[in-house]
Amino acid sequence: MVDIISKRDGPRREDAPLRQLINNNRGIITQLADHLSGGNYSASKKPQIAPQTKGLIIHVGGARPASAEISANVRVTRNGRVIIMDMNSARQLHHIGDIRRRDGTDIFFLATKGNGFLAPVDETIAEPLSAIDGVCLDTTYTEERLAADIGARLGISHS
Repeated sequence: MVDIISKRDGPRREDAPLRQLINNNRGIITQLADHLSGGNYSASKKPQIAPQTKGLIIHVGGARPASAEISANVRVTRNGRVIIMDMNSARQLHHIGDIRRRDGTDIFFLATKGNGFLAPVDETIAEPLSAIDGVCLDTTYTEERLAADIGARLGISHS
């Protein structure tokens, strides 16, 4: 249905023949609309069936399932971040620090305010790891060994 709105109240006298022309040719207009839209015009006019929730798995994002336990793991990422992650959900639990290159050497920096981190680690994590803050990585002390040391000091595994 086409409504022609003007500044005056009610339909204009000139609009009555146009409205009658549109109503008389409604079938042709619908055929043209279906042809141009590939049949979607008439399909959009049909009543839609409401989706059924039976048999669907609905997941509300943000929360991990209550039955899943945390399997912590120390990991060094490709971009030099040292993190503790949950192996069951693959989510990061803590950001421990970064491996940064200074004067051609890779150095581990613990995530503390003194090292310029905006979100420092908790004292319970920082205290056992303070001895390895600033350690240089080379061929004898690799990223894997750093992850193993962090895991041993915190009592968790690494990979």
